[in-house]
Amino acid sequence: MSVTGRSNEELHERAAAEAAQRYEDSAAERERVEGRMAAGVRFPDNPDALAVRADRILDRGGLSPSAVVADIRGEAMDLPQANERIIDLSNELQAWSFLPRGVRAGATVARITLRRDGRELPHGTGFLVSPRLLMTNHHVLPDEAFARQCFAEFNAQVTVDNVPDTAVRMELDPGTFFTADQRLDFALVAVVPTQDGRKPGEVFGWNRLSVQLGKLVLGEKVNIIGHPDGRLKEIVLRDNAVLVRLDDFVQYRTDTRPGNSGSPVFNDQWEVVALHHSGVPKKDDQGRVLRKDGRPWSQGDGDDAIDWVANEGVRISSILKHLARLDLDAGRRALLAEMGPDSGLDQSTAAPVPQPEGATPAVPGITTPSVPGTPVTVAMTASETRTRTPEKGRPARSTAFGGRRHLVFLHGRDQQGKKPDDLRRQWTSGLNHGLTLAALPTVDPEDVWFPFYGTRLADLVAGRESTAQAVGLDEVSAAAAAEVFAAESPTGSYEQLLYEAAARAGMPQNGPAATEGFGAGLVGALHRPLSWLAARSDLDEWTIATFLRDVDLYLGDSAVRQAVLDSVLETMPATGELVLVTHSLGTVVGMDLLTRLPQGLDPVLLVTAGSPLGLDGVNERLLARGPHRPPKVRDWVNVWCPTDAVAVGCPLADERWGKLTQLAVQNGRDRAHKIEEYLAHTGPAKEIGTVLTRPF
Repeated sequence: MSVTGRSNEELHERAAAEAAQRYEDSAAERERVEGRMAAGVRFPDNPDALAVRADRILDRGGLSPSAVVADIRGEAMDLPQANERIIDLSNELQAWSFLPRGVRAGATVARITLRRDGRELPHGTGFLVSPRLLMTNHHVLPDEAFARQCFAEFNAQVTVDNVPDTAVRMELDPGTFFTADQRLDFALVAVVPTQDGRKPGEVFGWNRLSVQLGKLVLGEKVNIIGHPDGRLKEIVLRDNAVLVRLDDFVQYRTDTRPGNSGSPVFNDQWEVVALHHSGVPKKDDQGRVLRKDGRPWSQGDGDDAIDWVANEGVRISSILKHLARLDLDAGRRALLAEMGPDSGLDQSTAAPVPQPEGATPAVPGITTPSVPGTPVTVAMTASETRTRTPEKGRPARSTAFGGRRHLVFLHGRDQQGKKPDDLRRQWTSGLNHGLTLAALPTVDPEDVWFPFYGTRLADLVAGRESTAQAVGLDEVSAAAAAEVFAAESPTGSYEQLLYEAAARAGMPQNGPAATEGFGAGLVGALHRPLSWLAARSDLDEWTIATFLRDVDLYLGDSAVRQAVLDSVLETMPATGELVLVTHSLGTVVGMDLLTRLPQGLDPVLLVTAGSPLGLDGVNERLLARGPHRPPKVRDWVNVWCPTDAVAVGCPLADERWGKLTQLAVQNGRDRAHKIEEYLAHTGPAKEIGTVLTRPF
C-alpha cells in the first residue's frame, strides 16, 4: 500500500519516539557505561568484545605505523589492557590514509531530493552499498511511489578550494529494486545507471557492508557523513562516543541534524557500522518532548527547538540479516549479491539449476510454519522397534521417492524429551521453504526417515556424571560447568577441544594461559575460550560448553558411540539410494555411520550442516581417523554459517576431505545453529531437491 500521502514528518516523529523509548529503557546500561567512562575507563565493554575489535583493527590495517603494534605486543601487560590500547590508538593515532579513505567513503554519500509542486526540496541522505543500490531510512523513502518522486545528488559538497562542487544527479529506480522495513527504519533502492551505462558505484564507489562482529565497542568514536538540514555535505568527527549497543540499534553521542536521516555511521576504518535514523529527544515525566528551554515542545516549534540528548542508528548487521531472509526473485537476489561476500548476501543464483562445485550458494530465506502432516510413531529407546503405521490410503515411507531413494535426517544434541514427529516436521518445514525458493517439489514429512537418539544420548550423559549434583543452568556459570566437563572427559580431551575451537575463531594465543582477572574476581581458565567463542558468534557460552561436552563424550566413550550408532541404525532403510542430511553432533555421528551402512544402501548425497568436523580434535577421533572422503558417498555438501560457533572449523579446507561443495550461508540472529535456518536456504535445499527428483 502506498504511503505517498502520509506525512514524512509523522514517520520521522514515530522513529524519534521509538528511539526515545529505547533510550529510556536502556537508561541503567547507559548510566553504567557513562559512569565507567567518567572513572577513566576508555572502552567500558566486555573484554572479549574488546579483543574481537582489536583483532579486526589489526587485521584491517587500522593502526599505523606497524612499529606501534610491535611496541604494544612487546609490553608486559595483560590482554585486555593491550586491546584497549590498540582501540584507543586507532581512535587517536591515525595513518595518513585516514583522510583519503574518508574522502573515498564520502564520495558514496548523496543528498536525496524530493520533487513536489514544481519545487526541489532537500529531503535526506543516502549512500551506496553496492554498484547499483543506495541505502537510506524508511521514513525518508517509505515506498516505491514516493521514491519515484526523488533523485540522488552526488558531489553536493564544497571542494578543497571551498567553492561548491558540480553536483551529479542520478534518478532512483525503485521498479528494479526497492525494499523497506519500518521497524529497522531502512530502505534500499536501485539507482539508474549513467547515460553511458556506468553503474553509480563504478563512478562514486560503494561501501562494502559486513555482517561480521567486531566493528565497534562501547566508548569508541564514530564518524558520520551526511546532509544536515539539506545543506551541502558535512562530516562529524571525534566529538562522539558509542553509549549503548542494543540488539538492532546503537546509541551514540554526536552532533547531527534532521537532514542526516539516512547517513552512514562509520568507525575509524571507514566501515559502515550503522544507519543513522533519528535523534533522541529529551522527555519529561509525562513523556512529552522538551525544548532546549525546558518547556514542552509542540509541532510548530520545529526540530531546532528540541533538546536532543543522543542519536541512534540501526545496526548494519541487523539490516543485512533482514535482507538475507527476504523472499526475492532471481534478479533482485543478484542485485543483493553485488554487495559482496562480507555482507553474507553473495549466495545468489539467477535460476534454480544445480550448482557446480565452488559455485556461490543462493540467498537464504526464512523458516516457514510447519507443513501439516500426520504424526509418526517412533520409539526413543534402543530396544524398541521403530516402525510407523501409515495413514490410511498412504504408502509406507519405504515407497517414497520411487521406492528406491530415501531421505534421512540425522539430528544433533539437546533433543531429549522432544517428540521425534515434531522434529521431523520442523526439519521438513525448513527444507520445504528452501525447495520452494528453488522452484523444486516440496517433501511430505511422512516420507522422511528420522532416527532419534536424543533421549538415549541424554540418559548416557546423565549416567556418566560423577558430580554430587547435576550441572544446572540455574546453579553454576558456563565456565564452571566447563571445568566439570573437562574433569569428567573420558579421554581428557574436552579442554583441548575447547581451546582449539577458540583458536580457530581467532583468539590471540599470547594472553594468559591459565586465568584472567575479569570483573570483580578471578574466573577459571576455560572462561576465556568460552567467552571468546560467544563473542565471535550468535551462540551463548552454555550452548557452546554443553555441545562440546556431548561431542567429547560421544568420541571419547566407545560405549556411548556404540549405543548411539545402534540406535540410529535401527531406524534406517536397508537398501536403495540414501540422501543423508545431518546437523551438529549428527554430522559426527553420520561420518561414523557411513562406515557401517548395509551393503545394499548407496549414499548418493551427504549434507553436513553446522558441523564441527573441521576441528582436529573431532575429525582425528572419528572411526575412520582424520580428514577423509566419506566412504561410498557420491556427492557431499557442507553448509555453515560464519556466526555459528559449532561450525568454527568450516570451510573444510584440508585436501584429504576430497571433493565437496562448500556453502556459506547467513542465518538469522539468535538462530545461527538452527537446522531449520540451514535448510531454508536455497543452496542446500536445491542440492537435496535435485537429487530427490533425479530420474533413476
